[in-house]
Amino acid sequence: MTACEQTTDVANPLPVPSAPAKPVPVPDDRSAAYWAAAAQHTLVIARCTRCGRYALPPPLVCTGCLTYEPELEYAPVSGQGTVRSWTVMRDAFLPGFQADVPFVLVDVELDEEPELRIIGRLVDGPDAELHLGDRVSVVFDDLGPGVAVPAFELVRA
Repeated sequence: MTACEQTTDVANPLPVPSAPAKPVPVPDDRSAAYWAAAAQHTLVIARCTRCGRYALPPPLVCTGCLTYEPELEYAPVSGQGTVRSWTVMRDAFLPGFQADVPFVLVDVELDEEPELRIIGRLVDGPDAELHLGDRVSVVFDDLGPGVAVPAFELVRA
């Protein structure tokens, strides 16, 4: 059933619209390797082969060596990082997220390089005790066959 199809409730003969599906990533030439790895539950980040600088999203100009033609490769990273900031989403701004609100988006600095940051959903939920500097680890939200999105969970000692 697609997001536009409707079902009929036996007790109520009027059609009941089904919940819309979450949007899924649409890879392009620069991001296809990232999404393919995510589908396998591996976090990879574009890295300039000239200077070794990581970048997310993959840049048109390398911020490390400033080349206008960066030669990028996707390198696996640990998925471990530190919470730099977060926000609690209380409204669903995109179709498919209504059942998830409220949820927390965390801004994570990955361990591989200072200022290498990624934003993802915190799977611990909106009531999780969260502090600046908390440690997190990548997990993946499976959105469908062959489609996964990086998310994070708190690392507790």
